[in-house]
Amino acid sequence: MKKLRFAVIGTGFWAKYQIPAWLEIGGVELVALYNRTLHKAEALAKQFKVPRVYGDIDALFAQEDLDFVDIITDVDTHVYFTQKAAEKGVAVICQKPMAPSFNEAKAMLEFCESHHTPLFIHENFRWQVPLRELKQVLDSGEIGTVFKARVTFCSAFPVFDNQPFLAGLEHFILTDIGSHVLDVCRFLFGEAKSLYALTKRVNPRIKGEDVANVLMEMENGVHCFVEMSYASLLEKEAFPQTLVLVEGTLGSAHLSNDFVLKITTKEGTFTEKIYPEMYPWLDPEYAVVHSSIVDCNEDILSGLQGGPCETTGADNLKTVALVWGAYESAKTGQVVRF
Repeated sequence: MKKLRFAVIGTGFWAKYQIPAWLEIGGVELVALYNRTLHKAEALAKQFKVPRVYGDIDALFAQEDLDFVDIITDVDTHVYFTQKAAEKGVAVICQKPMAPSFNEAKAMLEFCESHHTPLFIHENFRWQVPLRELKQVLDSGEIGTVFKARVTFCSAFPVFDNQPFLAGLEHFILTDIGSHVLDVCRFLFGEAKSLYALTKRVNPRIKGEDVANVLMEMENGVHCFVEMSYASLLEKEAFPQTLVLVEGTLGSAHLSNDFVLKITTKEGTFTEKIYPEMYPWLDPEYAVVHSSIVDCNEDILSGLQGGPCETTGADNLKTVALVWGAYESAKTGQVVRF
């Protein structure tokens, strides 16, 4: 099978990890980079030996024969670049969050569908090795029928140091981490039928909310409590791990700090450590996240080649609905039903 030719749009923080993750799996050829600040694209092109760079998006699409683009830019530009690609019939991979609002995300998907252009969302958290292992445990029936879960992403990690633009977002933690963690809940427990949310801004130097708590009732009856915070000074800093405690009729499964998975039944507790793949190019502080980019890219490549894929635009729109449903609930004080 021929290699798929692609371009990366945006050469900021995440592109430095997205690109080597593509190079790990093969089957693709990175032929060009675009960035509005051209010297940033030139520096990254030199690092990864990418032959061409562009500071004009129309020139990129006019001069390159592309199978897909990987959009790694700020959320406010996602709709624009997606439409540019779809108009040319070029398949789209877009970073989360899909768009600045639910309606724009829905319109973005509909635009791609009307142009018969595949849309994939790069949602990599569900591809973290510890979370995949937890999913296998739940599916095995070892802890029986799940009735309750707690999903936690609480940290005091200085995320604004690497991504300063986050401090200026009007909608912060639910769009940034909530897009990931609420998607993890869908992956583990299925779809939600209702939610209730509370949000708070603790850090006075940022614009949006940095704490959010969401209680969901899933369609299968599971009660799922999701807590997110970038204001939590805890005994054990967990960033960037997602911690999960699941209770079932025959026992419990607890994914805790440092990739420890504990399965407890009447027979006792079994403990396993599940480490991410430590690729040489990843940042150790982000290891479990950066490692999962490779597995996510492999899944999207399957979709690009006509095979199955988990994180399509249509699937991720359901996660987007949860994010904006949480904002609606926090604003109105009401339960939101789906």
